[in-house]
Amino acid sequence: MSRPFSPRNSSPASFVRVNGKIRAREVRVIGVEGNQLGVMPLTDAINLARHHAVDLVEIAATAVPPVCRLVDFGKYRYEIAKKEKESKKHQHASIVKEVQLSPRIDPHDLGIKLMHAINFLCEDMKVKIALKFRGRENAHTEVGFEVIKKFIADIAPYGQPDFQPKLVGKAINLMISPLPRNKRAKNPHQVEEELEDDSEEKAPAKSTPPQKPKVPVASEPQSNGLNDAFAKIELK
Repeated sequence: MSRPFSPRNSSPASFVRVNGKIRAREVRVIGVEGNQLGVMPLTDAINLARHHAVDLVEIAATAVPPVCRLVDFGKYRYEIAKKEKESKKHQHASIVKEVQLSPRIDPHDLGIKLMHAINFLCEDMKVKIALKFRGRENAHTEVGFEVIKKFIADIAPYGQPDFQPKLVGKAINLMISPLPRNKRAKNPHQVEEELEDDSEEKAPAKSTPPQKPKVPVASEPQSNGLNDAFAKIELK
């Protein structure tokens, strides 16, 4: 029994009715040049699409009557995919990822946190930095500001802070926005992958040396117990 659910990764273009799959008797037709052609029977609209060597694509199924467009279906799917890609870019810009630090963070851990933030910024996401103080650390907030200052300097090729670091309660908060793509450095992970791919393509194929013919080794005669016993006797 088939499931009544639609696949998660399906595009809106996969649910669009085209040509003979349109169910309405009459449709409102938009021409190839985008001009309104009025309401006409479905058969006339399909014949008109064939005359222009294009498809009749239903673009507004809920309208009365449904609105259809004379367009190449492959071109229409490309336009839909392009709009989806642009909308996802705006969605990424509104996503905020948080990276937590501490005043006594290890340099290795700081490098890992920095790489996470760079990955988020390269995907057009904002990054919120939160450095929290605990116990006696609250008496030395200047140490936390030094960590934040170093973090901002290291991440400068990828993003810039929206405001100066602020001490709110027992934490320093900071928001970093990604730089425009034409001014932003490339993701180090992508650069490494490109270099590895180039090295694999340029590497010459290893030729296997010809194997030498195996020379049969004469088997040693098997020794019995008497020969072994005499071999241990020393002659004077």
